[in-house]
Amino acid sequence: MNTDVGAEWDGWREEFPEKFVSGEGIFGMLHSGARIFIGTACGEPQALVRALLRHIRAHEGDLFDLELLQIWSLGRADFADGAFGKSFRHNLLFVGEGMAAAFSSGRTDYTPAFLSAVPDLIRDGTIPIDLALIQTSLPDMDGNMSLGISVDAVSAAAEEAAIVAAQANQEMPRVQGDGIVNIRDLDRVVRVDEPLLELVEPCPPPEVMDKIGRNVARIVHDGATIQVGRGGVPDAAVFHLQNKKHLGLHTEIFTDGAAELMRAGAIDNSRKTIDAGKAIASFCIGRRSTYDFIDENPQIVFRTIDRTSDPSVISRQRRMTALNTALEIDLTGQGTAESLGGRFCGGVGGEAEFIRGAAASPGGRSILALPSTRDGGSASRIVPRLGPGASATFHRCDVRYVVTEYGIADLRGKSVRDRAMSLIGISHPNFRSWLVEEAKRLSLVYQDQVYHPALYREDLEAWRTTRTGLSIFLRPVRISDEPLLKEFFYSLSDKSLYRRFASARKDMPHSRIQEFVTVDLSRDVVILGLVFRDGREHLIGFAQYSRNERDRLAELAVVVRDDYQRQGVGTLLHSYMTDLARKSGIAGFTAEVLEDNLPALRLIEKMGFEAVEAEGGAKEMRLIFDN
Repeated sequence: MNTDVGAEWDGWREEFPEKFVSGEGIFGMLHSGARIFIGTACGEPQALVRALLRHIRAHEGDLFDLELLQIWSLGRADFADGAFGKSFRHNLLFVGEGMAAAFSSGRTDYTPAFLSAVPDLIRDGTIPIDLALIQTSLPDMDGNMSLGISVDAVSAAAEEAAIVAAQANQEMPRVQGDGIVNIRDLDRVVRVDEPLLELVEPCPPPEVMDKIGRNVARIVHDGATIQVGRGGVPDAAVFHLQNKKHLGLHTEIFTDGAAELMRAGAIDNSRKTIDAGKAIASFCIGRRSTYDFIDENPQIVFRTIDRTSDPSVISRQRRMTALNTALEIDLTGQGTAESLGGRFCGGVGGEAEFIRGAAASPGGRSILALPSTRDGGSASRIVPRLGPGASATFHRCDVRYVVTEYGIADLRGKSVRDRAMSLIGISHPNFRSWLVEEAKRLSLVYQDQVYHPALYREDLEAWRTTRTGLSIFLRPVRISDEPLLKEFFYSLSDKSLYRRFASARKDMPHSRIQEFVTVDLSRDVVILGLVFRDGREHLIGFAQYSRNERDRLAELAVVVRDDYQRQGVGTLLHSYMTDLARKSGIAGFTAEVLEDNLPALRLIEKMGFEAVEAEGGAKEMRLIFDN
């Protein structure tokens, strides 16, 4: 902190002696029924709050029905003490972990509101403020004091409250932007230098968080502008973005993770559409080191929450990527960040606004990252339906990506059935069979839907380049790939369909396609060859082998889309499947090829297959790896 401004303190005391009073001088004017605004989260003016509670205790027979209004409380003060029941009610706009028990027991109120609406609720008198308790830095030589880590709606409260009392604290950083108040405009000031509140939010075990973070990194592109929502999961996930380039930051909460990305150079704000060169936030939670990082940092600007969280502002930021979390998400894609059943344990906050804004941004993406389970693994966070009484914080039409430690579900443009299968595919394996059965009961999926519990294998993913220079992503099939395979099969010519399936049938209904996506991965392997266009996967080649335990051989089949034939795709798939089979202890391949399928015959002969039998217009080919 810059302590030089402390030298001005005595001068301001001499110029405005009426402002510098004791706690009694601040709270002596309180009347029953007054509404008192308290600074947000880690910016809470602790000394003023302690003095307020002492005053209420000393005058409990004289003061009744005060309302203590706060956007977010960490629950470090005795707000929810039952002894204060007649004196005041604590009213929150966000129920954090520290206050969830108090709300559940009826000792605290909750006012749902989008964060961007709160300043206007204060300014237009919907929520009038009698007394605002805020925390600032020490005044500089011009009398300017910074709201530091809590600008959000505190700025509006400082403008509109009948009386404004500030705790001037040498430990408060000075931050550029909208959070500047002048000592001349304050009614009461006390100086108490003390450490600011810090918050390190809990997150899943490191191995779970590492997988979630790596999955998130796959869908955050260089040059994107990111928002990091509250919670241990989003903040920890951004650790995996440190190798990204030219990220921007536009967020309501500045977190430890955002500071780390700026230190690493991943966030330089150079590609932002609005506020280029500046990281934008409204308030900060985290460690002392993060507060030191934002102190007088010219690259960081704090704006009021009605600007940072305004969806119309967010949507104008190109490639806006909102990274948030959820308590639960159902199989249609709607999620809650507020409640589990009828029990509130969060709030609307700014997450819904960023998800909506990112969905409308050119090239934007909304991401919900969450561990697959809660309560020590006893309950799934992906559920058939949100629990009774749960609030749908996120609309199913706004959510695009859902990420767990088991993968990524892209819900954009998908039917309810495809959404359900995508989300089941990234749920915890212990709950997948249950989710499939519940989805059938709710008619969200086909009644004959088959499911095998074998896990998706990331170790089988690979990028390869064909002899013609075509870059292809190879990965195992997922249970949610049925639409991709359907599109692929119907893109094949009649001749290709006949050669692959030795049948004149031209239809590929669900009952046939699901045989390819519900394979038992402990025995069979299905690999898709994909190219990416317009951010979408396009299937151009398909390879499968099925193990025969009797002779340690596996039957191989490969098919390539007509417009990608003769580009080395088939050769690449053959080679890759051979590598996988060798590593799995398979002794060789068999393949059945129609005698008139000359391209396929030439390819497998080139790969070393030899004919061992011919019958009914087809040749049985065999390749023994040891040979």
